[in-house]
Amino acid sequence: MNHVYRFGGGVSEGGQDKALLGGKGANLDGMASIGLPVPPGFTISTPMCARFYDEGERFPDKLRGEVAQGIAHIESVTGKRFGDPGDPLLVSVRSGARVSMPGMMDTVLNLGLNDATVEGLAKASGDARFAWDSYRRFIQMYADVVLGLDHGAFEEALEIAKEDKGFVLDTEMAAEDWRTLVADYLALVEAEGGKPFPQDVHDQLWGAVGAVFGSWQSERAKVYRRINGIPGDWGTAVNVQAMVFGNMGDTSATGVAFTRDPAKGDRAYYGEFLINAQGEDVVAGIRTPQYLTRAAREAAGAKPASMEEAMPETFAELARVFDLLETHYRDMQDIEFTVERGKLWMLQTRSGKRTARAALKIAVDMAEEGLISRDEAILRVDPSALDQLLHPTLDPEAVRDVLVKGLPASPGAASGVAVFDSDTAERRAGLGEAVILVRTETSPEDIHGMHAAKGILTARGGMTSHAAVVARGMGRPCVSGAGSLSIDARARIARVGGREVREGDTITIDGSSGEVMAGEVATVQPQLSGDFGTLMGWADAARRMKVRANAETPLDARVAREFGAEGIGLCRTEHMFFEASRITAVREMILAENEMGRRAALAKLLPEQRADFAAIFEVMAGLPVTIRLLDPPLHEFLPHEDGDFADVAAATGVDVARLKRRAAELHEFNPMLGHRGCRLGVTYPEIYEIQAHAIFEAALSLEVAPVPEIMVPLVATKRELELMKAVIDKAAEAVFAEAGKRIDYLVGTMIELPRAALRAGDIAEAAEFFSFGTNDLTQTTLGVSRDDAARFLSTYVEQGIYARDPFVSLDIEGVGELVSLAAERGRAARPGIKLGICGEHGGDPASIAFCETVGLDYVSASPYRVPIARLAAAQAALTAREKA
Repeated sequence: MNHVYRFGGGVSEGGQDKALLGGKGANLDGMASIGLPVPPGFTISTPMCARFYDEGERFPDKLRGEVAQGIAHIESVTGKRFGDPGDPLLVSVRSGARVSMPGMMDTVLNLGLNDATVEGLAKASGDARFAWDSYRRFIQMYADVVLGLDHGAFEEALEIAKEDKGFVLDTEMAAEDWRTLVADYLALVEAEGGKPFPQDVHDQLWGAVGAVFGSWQSERAKVYRRINGIPGDWGTAVNVQAMVFGNMGDTSATGVAFTRDPAKGDRAYYGEFLINAQGEDVVAGIRTPQYLTRAAREAAGAKPASMEEAMPETFAELARVFDLLETHYRDMQDIEFTVERGKLWMLQTRSGKRTARAALKIAVDMAEEGLISRDEAILRVDPSALDQLLHPTLDPEAVRDVLVKGLPASPGAASGVAVFDSDTAERRAGLGEAVILVRTETSPEDIHGMHAAKGILTARGGMTSHAAVVARGMGRPCVSGAGSLSIDARARIARVGGREVREGDTITIDGSSGEVMAGEVATVQPQLSGDFGTLMGWADAARRMKVRANAETPLDARVAREFGAEGIGLCRTEHMFFEASRITAVREMILAENEMGRRAALAKLLPEQRADFAAIFEVMAGLPVTIRLLDPPLHEFLPHEDGDFADVAAATGVDVARLKRRAAELHEFNPMLGHRGCRLGVTYPEIYEIQAHAIFEAALSLEVAPVPEIMVPLVATKRELELMKAVIDKAAEAVFAEAGKRIDYLVGTMIELPRAALRAGDIAEAAEFFSFGTNDLTQTTLGVSRDDAARFLSTYVEQGIYARDPFVSLDIEGVGELVSLAAERGRAARPGIKLGICGEHGGDPASIAFCETVGLDYVSASPYRVPIARLAAAQAALTAREKA
């Protein structure tokens, strides 16, 4: 099997296979195949990354031979020789995983320069300043990426060199200045690293290839993969490509562009460029770039000429390429390009990262333009990204104390305390605080802080800087390029216009306007219409499974209906008992020593429960509502403070000492596996009897009768359910007889114990529905407490024991097999039994896809995740049809 695939110069060997070539390599191969101007190069495939680690980070001899052939290909197309002191070939070495991981892995540019070839480059280009600038960039990048030396030491040397000359900008440095700095850099490498900078270009190449493969296992890459659910065994490809230069004077430039607006989705070219610069200058935030189009420049009120104005002919060619690429890939593209002395070169294209708002608009627009089908539009939008649209934005009428205005880099709004480093952001967010990460500029090492933060603010960088791209991908609001903001990270303070923001001060950022405000600003609820409504309509037509909500208050139920819920899949009755007005009666019931005492306390709760159910039924008029009877361990309700015991004593007439003794009798060593769920109903059937009375009385009080589905929790045996069903049916008949009318209802159970899953055939003889309680089923199957697992689960995910946190995404191999088995056995015993899922997994797209394969009838999610579940269910149905 070959590991090297060539592209460019009329060659395209990789077949655009992302699994083999990585995303970048596949797209370079694709651009070459349609005749676009792509600098020639080759890709070392992703399987070699795994082999590199398996063989102790060594390269096989066969690969060295294939790489030599790849270099020969580049030489034949460019007419230059690698290491030639007269007119040297220079290459870039870049990573490229099968999915985009912006900024997470390493890149080396200008590779092939040394003390001899720099002279040849100066002579061949006729520009000594360009040659020595390229060499110092290469040394700095190679020292950082390959040799692991401190990047800051080289930045400091550069700043000292500029200060000595009285310069402010890099562009003021002349050829001799760069030559002097190169000597300083070479000495710095030897002093810091203990050996000279490598002069052999082949040693340079293999060092860079090893560093790119090595960056796959960097801490920042691991964090990014964990956050985004990217498997660690995918590996990265390495792309080696002839360098083209955007820093060869005023007819050269480099830029990053999107074929549509990645923030809003508008069909307009969006991007930035810099004249006389290299690619990293645009994305690193070191220089503030210029706009691509005249319209964008005018809208921003910027003065520097746009590319459309400064380079009209090249821009027109670029616009033609944009349209060609979008038509070819049938998606919005994120493009990197370089102009070398007036000639346009395409360096990269990939499907562009976008906000949820943009994803919706682009998918709907492309379907309506006929570029993709409606089904493809449904599959294009990441369901989890909808979360960005389902939460409040800043109230336009609210008073805003604006401190500074930057670039609106990622939409949305957030308030939180200002923090100035990523470790602090992660620590304070872990304590439950909302934080805003404030940085001069972000780097890939900030990934954990950006993930922890509610929003990101940077003083430098443009709309395509690292902070902007990563924030958009995460759905975090971001304001970048707030140039008048002076940040002192050591002192943990930011200054602007005579005002100060200290660490811990609350600020608000608006990623849609670029404004940064002091204090917290009021918010408004999102309006879900337009493109959202259109796509959701298409999704609802495509999906098979119903989508319900987990809700136990009228407010939750209303939100769920507004988001398209088709009923309630889990109404937890115990949450109703914790309200201050009724907790004393609940405690009175628990501490009672006989049935008479319990019934007296339950009689006080009956009107309250009836009113609760009636309010929820009214919101869900005509839709199914699954009500779980009392489930949690009794200790959760017990009084702990003397004042609480006194309240119960006053209500019951029983002295405090006796109540405390009774509480001690109820103590359990492992309450989660103790006296809870149906075990309460078996020992104290009057509890479930009164709850059933409340449910039926509430249902009969409404004009539009709901369909109550009464769920008995924690059932392990058929007999438990039979006993509880008899209690419920008896209560129903009593209420129906008194009211003189009847309604339909179902009695079923929650499958949350492994035994229940294994004996589902028996249980289905008594149950009219199963709802899989995957929160507890995961705990009882894995033997892991969800409340305590945070201490070790992240390590388990990093070590590959679990692909993802099993409480976030269903453990399909273990818990999933129990669900599948229970569904199969339940249907065999009772054809037509209703099957659903009501754990947190009901809002997780990967878990919903599994539910589709098992053939569940519905999923139930928290109200704000209902739209996510609707879209994920549609995608699961479409994927299943494609496979059928």
